[in-house]
Amino acid sequence: MTRFIIRRLIYSIPVLIGIVMLVFILARVIPGDPCTATYGEKATPELCAQFEIRYGLDKPIWEQFLIYLGALLQGDLGSSIRFGRPVTDILLERLPVTVELTVVALLFATVVGVTLGLLSATRRNSPVDVGTMVLANLGVSTPVFVLGLLLAFVFAVLLKDTFLALPPSGRLSPGVTVIPLAESWGLQELSGAPRSVLDFFSNIYTFNTLVTGQWETFADAARHLILPAIAVGTIPLAIIARMTRSSLLEVLGLDYVRTARAKGLKERSVVLRHGMRNALLPVVTVIGLSLGAFLSGAILTETIFNLTGMGKTLFEAIQGRDYIVIQGVTIVVALAYLTVNLIVDVSYAFLDPRIRLS
Repeated sequence: MTRFIIRRLIYSIPVLIGIVMLVFILARVIPGDPCTATYGEKATPELCAQFEIRYGLDKPIWEQFLIYLGALLQGDLGSSIRFGRPVTDILLERLPVTVELTVVALLFATVVGVTLGLLSATRRNSPVDVGTMVLANLGVSTPVFVLGLLLAFVFAVLLKDTFLALPPSGRLSPGVTVIPLAESWGLQELSGAPRSVLDFFSNIYTFNTLVTGQWETFADAARHLILPAIAVGTIPLAIIARMTRSSLLEVLGLDYVRTARAKGLKERSVVLRHGMRNALLPVVTVIGLSLGAFLSGAILTETIFNLTGMGKTLFEAIQGRDYIVIQGVTIVVALAYLTVNLIVDVSYAFLDPRIRLS
């Protein structure tokens, strides 16, 4: 197991370098330039010449790449052209928004999706099965921007002033604030990497307020997450439900399941202990891919619900030709995908003892 993980980590290095190189080149061949995107009508040839010298854009592209790769190896993601701030600081502010939404949306999609798939498989061709699959197909075919706007209209407009009303945008209600972890724990003098990690978790509002006992703020932050989590998690939920149903139906028809039934085991034990564990292998793969997609940011969901996360950050960076931010976000997303794929591969050995990782 350890050798497998180490080998996968070593194989990930050229993959990351290839991704960085590809994004580095693509970001510079798209039409437009960062000087014009930044200054607009004020962009004169003299100003743009100084701009290119300041950010090293006057050098050949291969030299720019080597300089960036050298800085990257030292842990420096560079500074944003548009905002004039270190990319690391921008990610510390905006990545927690995406992480928070990802955890809630994935939890919603997994729990509800697996449950619906289980009910459909154990009640094949029944009204429950047909209704569940109809809802799953509807969920897959409904665009996020349509579902998001419908949810906001129903819960923020039609159900306004009722106990079912939910906030349609933002992370907190006006006037509600979150006390940072450093202040709550008396660690204001902390600096460097430990302070950055603490600030990162401070910006995950639900985690921060939960561990520090800010219960009213926690409830407010959780209510703001419900609608965007449902909007972005519905499509993965539908896919997980369909995958769980088809995989479980296939497993329940195998010989060892029939043997378990012939031994007199209860149907609940047969399905959950003997069938569900092996049926989860393709489901775990789908969940892993969904997690990577969530971490890359949901541009439409973040725009509809006014959340400034990774998706919106990447979209703004592409619009403004902010190469440095594009590269930084891409590296973080690539690392997330590689990590999730590694976790999924390792989980196979625990779900099915017949699989040996070598």
